[in-house]
Amino acid sequence: MSTKELKTRVEVEDFVRGCTFFGTGGGGLPANGIDSLMTEIAKGNHVGWVDSSEIPDDAMTVCPFLMGSIAPKTPEVLGEMESFGLTKPVNKEKERLAKAVAALSKFTGQKINAVVPIELGGANTPGPLAAGILNGIPCVDGDYTGRAIPEIQQTTPYLNEKALWPVASVDEFGDVCYIEEAVNYLMVERVGKLIASGAYGLAGQAGFLLTGKEMKDVIIPGTLTQCYEVGKMIRETREAGGDPIAAVLEKLGAWKIGTGTVTRKETEDKLGYYWGTHTITGAGESAGKTYKIWFKNENHVLWENDKPLVTSPDIIVVVNAKTGEPYANPVLAEGEEVCVLALKRRPQFDNQRAVDILGPRFFKFDFDYVPVEERMAGR
Repeated sequence: MSTKELKTRVEVEDFVRGCTFFGTGGGGLPANGIDSLMTEIAKGNHVGWVDSSEIPDDAMTVCPFLMGSIAPKTPEVLGEMESFGLTKPVNKEKERLAKAVAALSKFTGQKINAVVPIELGGANTPGPLAAGILNGIPCVDGDYTGRAIPEIQQTTPYLNEKALWPVASVDEFGDVCYIEEAVNYLMVERVGKLIASGAYGLAGQAGFLLTGKEMKDVIIPGTLTQCYEVGKMIRETREAGGDPIAAVLEKLGAWKIGTGTVTRKETEDKLGYYWGTHTITGAGESAGKTYKIWFKNENHVLWENDKPLVTSPDIIVVVNAKTGEPYANPVLAEGEEVCVLALKRRPQFDNQRAVDILGPRFFKFDFDYVPVEERMAGR
């Protein structure tokens, strides 16, 4: 882990590719993440991160995050937005996040010294990084989930009983709201989602106001550097004529579940989340098998021939079968030839408290979580 600066488009794309990989289908669109960082490089700004050890224990850190649905807007939704006068957005994603950080600082009277991403994802990691740049403060090399997640309690601060509120929220049309106090994390998630869905999209929010010492106690360190290294490895292996999927499996100790074609995509925009199921018909060595992946923003349950195989908190990743390029769920389409991979959960989520808020029963499925390494040992 060390300080890193991204200086070129290739480096930015490598970083965002790795973020998208660990985003497990969610975490925002990579095109937005690339734009967030390239526009800052074009301005001559330093784009990168610092090791958590460089943040003083008495510094104040904040976590900016996007709250809301990533579902594409239908003509009906666009028409409804127009009836409220919501036709001219004034904030890009990174600007919403930056303004939420500034609003929280103003609301609490606390000077904020650094930002920490809440998760890994194609847009939701570059966004906080850019929010730090716009506020003149560094981004820390690490995050609070080691993947992407749909609900705010599915984080290491929750697992370690750290405070989340107060929270500041800024939507793309400039509305500013605050959650000063809350009964619990679940209510912050509910109210925050209602604020975001009220503006028909993603609101930039900021919370988890922690000291540098508290941050170091709960952060998953080095994940931004890991994203960059994985994204770079996929590109370089591909350019050298190698097998990027095999390289990923070896580097991360991951498992190859199967390959096939996306033959059905069922989606729904509900309660501020992007819900759905991808059906993948196996091909080649996976011929005769059918895979289904259920997602709530991110991938959470994978079935093979209608039997549960991998679930959160373990990580389910869908990549292009030929190039190894990872997919975000909104852009994964029927007809795509894909490979499904599984990774073991982060050590910070290897406990019952994590399973209780990220396992299959949390998502209302009537079966228990079984660690991916146990499932794979039986194949």
